[in-house]
Amino acid sequence: MLLSPLRLVLAAAPLLAGLPAMAQTAVKLDGRCEKLVIAGKDVTATCKGTLMNTVSRSRTSFDFAAEGRSLSFSGNGAQQERTEETDPLQPINLVIPSETTKDGVVQGPLVAVGSCTFSTPQPGKTAITCEANAAKGAYQGTFVTDAKAPDAAKENGSAPAR
Repeated sequence: MLLSPLRLVLAAAPLLAGLPAMAQTAVKLDGRCEKLVIAGKDVTATCKGTLMNTVSRSRTSFDFAAEGRSLSFSGNGAQQERTEETDPLQPINLVIPSETTKDGVVQGPLVAVGSCTFSTPQPGKTAITCEANAAKGAYQGTFVTDAKAPDAAKENGSAPAR
């Protein structure tokens, strides 16, 4: 499947908790940002078509980018749950909004309560949806990427049946 590295990173998050401090895995996804809300302000119109999923130590993060700003949803990967057979849920306890100003990049990690869900890659599309609430307001992000079915003929080395 096209997004196998994503599933590997997300599924391995609990296992990576015991690795040395330098252990880190990142997956860049291309697609479209369907929603981005930072501290209650809708910035979807400037949201970029890439999403980063990073696992570092025991933390998993989903990083959305927009023009001049970004938003990271972060949680303890060891606490990942399954809501259904195919839809894992990642609890979120930090949001990290960043903004580029004339003085550089300003980040403000905030304690938050929320979650990110992601569906199993399948033909059509795969969605990652994050929602969290913090002292400065509501934070939301929805990113959709195309997931293409593997070419069966290439996988088994034979020509398609006719």
